[in-house]
Amino acid sequence: MVFKPTDNDLVQLNELGLTVEKVQQQIDHFKEGFPKTRLDNAATPANGGIHVLNDKEIARYQRLYTSLGKGQRLLKFVPASGAATRMFKDLYTFTATYFGVSGNFEKEFPSVKDFLENIHAFAFFNDLKAKMAEADLDIEDYLQRGDYSTVINFLLKEQYLGYGNLPKALLKFHRYGEVQRTPLEEHIVEGALYARSSDGTVNLHFTISPEHRTAFRRKLAEVKNYYESTFGIRLNISFSEQKHYTDIIAVDEQNQPLRDDTGRLIFRPGGHGALIENLNEQHADLIFIKNIDNVVPDWMKHATVIYKQVLAGLLLDLKAKSFEHLRTLDGHPDEKMLRKIARFAKEELNIMVPDDYTARDLHALLNRPMRICGMVKNLGEPGGGPFYTIDSMGRRSLQIVESAQVNHNDPQQEAIFQASTHFNPVDLVCSTRNYHGRYFDLRQYIDPMTGFISKKSKGAQILKSQELPGLWNGAMANWITLFVEVPIATFNPVKTVNDLLRKEHREG
Repeated sequence: MVFKPTDNDLVQLNELGLTVEKVQQQIDHFKEGFPKTRLDNAATPANGGIHVLNDKEIARYQRLYTSLGKGQRLLKFVPASGAATRMFKDLYTFTATYFGVSGNFEKEFPSVKDFLENIHAFAFFNDLKAKMAEADLDIEDYLQRGDYSTVINFLLKEQYLGYGNLPKALLKFHRYGEVQRTPLEEHIVEGALYARSSDGTVNLHFTISPEHRTAFRRKLAEVKNYYESTFGIRLNISFSEQKHYTDIIAVDEQNQPLRDDTGRLIFRPGGHGALIENLNEQHADLIFIKNIDNVVPDWMKHATVIYKQVLAGLLLDLKAKSFEHLRTLDGHPDEKMLRKIARFAKEELNIMVPDDYTARDLHALLNRPMRICGMVKNLGEPGGGPFYTIDSMGRRSLQIVESAQVNHNDPQQEAIFQASTHFNPVDLVCSTRNYHGRYFDLRQYIDPMTGFISKKSKGAQILKSQELPGLWNGAMANWITLFVEVPIATFNPVKTVNDLLRKEHREG
């Protein structure tokens, strides 16, 4: 199918920063699909794909972070654009179907039962109680007589507390006596604990949705002075939104572009892989990446702080060695030195080096963005797994691979997939500057053939959507990548509201 835009389409594309050629490429991807990732082996501690550090190494890399991190510009990069709607999915279903007379309330809505029985334990309870009191309603009275839908509506609906429409970043997650913190605040505290630059500045960048920008700025203005004075820091917090030129056209099952009621083409956000554009704009020597909902109260932060320092120390150590080798390669190294550099690339960076390598080959292999990815043991949580993969050129590399990228109909590929022992909790430390001090153009290191296609219903119509290669999957496919085991205590995401009832999110 050839995309033939109307004059109005061309105006719309210009507004979005898209080209006809780009949209045609997107439609071609819909028609042809994306090739499945070729798994070579699961990356595990047993085969060297995942490093398991001993106590001596942990202490060493912490010290290296303290010494090598001096003078470095540090940044925490937090994807935070997601609305909290999915956190409350069961509560929404409940209010749409429960009318206070069900005899099987506990069996039909067990998660809602848990929510209501523990409602006083949530950090947002006092706000909910106060919001109902503004309407002359007593929350305890409504709970006692079983008018649960009213209580839940006051929590979720925009005209009341509005938790169903807020981003996760701005929900109250944790309670400290009479004080409550949002994920935004917990990331500020984390930044103060492990991402403080030498001058006391803590740089944080949050990717947000445009409709939430005002709410983010309001919350930041409310808490900024408190955290600066409490931790003796200076906060430098910035926000960005997903670029419209990363949007992807929506098509029907025949791959024809879809239009809305006004005749405009329908475009959808390109998924979190589009955030490589936002990351590309950040200027720092060391960038920590972590999801907005993976935060814990202070009493649980110890492991997180230690391993962030450890991953950063390891990265700084390897980066210093790589830079030294790259400078050597700029000269006229002899064969002995070339062998030393090749051995470093293979043994310390897990890079596949061809047998007939040249100095130019080694230079290209080392002169790339670098990331250290924390991996936790797989205890059944969803998430991308660590694998050795083979690309279309026959090159073997470490990659984070999602289930949707795997050909599960191939018994061999499925066996490799099932052999994975760890998964990626989105715990990355990145270096995006080269040995000359210039920033890499991160868009040059994307594998464009690792996207996803899914189908969604829109009324009676089937809509096909496409996501760009994931930020820590295809968008970083051509980075230097290493996997390091981190403790499960560093991974405590909040996917549903009841996750906040787990001991890891309660007061210590």
